[in-house]
Amino acid sequence: MSRIIFVTVGSTGFDQIISLVTSTPFLQLLISQGFAKLVVQYGKSRNSFIKMQNNFINEIEIIGYDYKPSLREDMKIADLIISHAGSGSILEILRLYKPLIVVANENLMDNHQIELAIELQSKGYLVYSSIRCVKIF
Repeated sequence: MSRIIFVTVGSTGFDQIISLVTSTPFLQLLISQGFAKLVVQYGKSRNSFIKMQNNFINEIEIIGYDYKPSLREDMKIADLIISHAGSGSILEILRLYKPLIVVANENLMDNHQIELAIELQSKGYLVYSSIRCVKIF
């Protein structure tokens, strides 16, 4: 059975994570882990998503969009979710009992989102990672 990964950056842009998840090495890693589809909610990072389309490889289906009224359906079908560190997104994903990797956009805010992600990681609810070392589990 093919696996689906969903990436959400929220309402703001997060060019770094879009560049990471659409890079050839990351896509090859996804394929090696059995992922066949990558769905990306890129928010204001549309240009980053379009710029990275040259990296796309045929072995994985890649779909991207800026916004939808609700991300719940994409979250429900995902086998793994990578999300920005917004508390609303984190809580919605946790309610669905989905494996979650949280990556804080360190350029946006003070440390409250990072503190929340670290605390929830310490309780075993999610994996927190910096943009430099996103983990696949």
